[in-house]
Amino acid sequence: MLQQTQVATVIPYFERFIKQFSNIQALANAPLDDVLHYWSGLGYYARARNLHKTAVFVVEKYKGRFPKSVTELTELPGIGRSTAGAIVSLSMQQPAPILDGNVKRVLSRFFAVEGWTGGAATLKKLWGLSERFTPNSNAHHYNQAMMDLGATVCTRSKPACGKCPLNEGCEALKQGRVLELPTPKKKIKLPAKKRFWLVIKNDNKLLLEQRPPTGLWGGLWAFPEFNEHADLVDACDKLGVDLATAKTWDEKRHTFSHYHLDYTVIICSKQLRPQQIQETGKTRWYQADERVKIGLPKPVSELLTALSNER
Repeated sequence: MLQQTQVATVIPYFERFIKQFSNIQALANAPLDDVLHYWSGLGYYARARNLHKTAVFVVEKYKGRFPKSVTELTELPGIGRSTAGAIVSLSMQQPAPILDGNVKRVLSRFFAVEGWTGGAATLKKLWGLSERFTPNSNAHHYNQAMMDLGATVCTRSKPACGKCPLNEGCEALKQGRVLELPTPKKKIKLPAKKRFWLVIKNDNKLLLEQRPPTGLWGGLWAFPEFNEHADLVDACDKLGVDLATAKTWDEKRHTFSHYHLDYTVIICSKQLRPQQIQETGKTRWYQADERVKIGLPKPVSELLTALSNER
């Protein structure tokens, strides 16, 4: 959960998640819909899918016993070299280097390493430094200290250099380049994609469909989405949905790391042929107050709440 998400945001999600899935076996046995439900709102849903896959893998291959080497851990879905190093060092007290965002920042500043930290050449340098300075004993204390140093002292903005225990040897501080490093990624203008969301009402129920297992919001439930308004009109015609009385809400924007999603919500509350729309494995009628747990993207969850309040 802490990959690409701050601690303060993660804590309530973590507590609910651990209460529901108290061990590897419980997580492996849970339907993916349940896992995605407890992840809903955290974003980067591939992490949740990988977590579920890993639980199943550990139960089936390792009989529920978590592997104890970096090599074995990196074979698991969603676990890279740094996460594997964190697991073996922090939970098993084995010496292993890590390179999360905080550690990258500390090393980049202390050694004045130039270049975007996501670039191959810069990563190679930083991994070399991390390997060089990670001690053979008490690596768990060292790694935790490095992460905490980056999170609380050597912060992205307004670093507390005066309080830093490493300030005497910091090259970025000596050169007056603390705020220049790490080298930021070149900013690019995010493209925008326009979509149309079809909300079909049936009394107090709303039609949702499950998205494909991979890709954006993989495995989550959302409203039927269309690239073009004409495609939405064709779908309504096939489903027997009356667009004559439909309401169109103002366009809204949801921003991902790589593009903007501009979506227009079209709400239809009247069906000419209601028998045409039946639940299948990939579609369902949903009530906002129902107890069945399914994974919902944040904009869909917010829209469901707005529609519920409108009623």
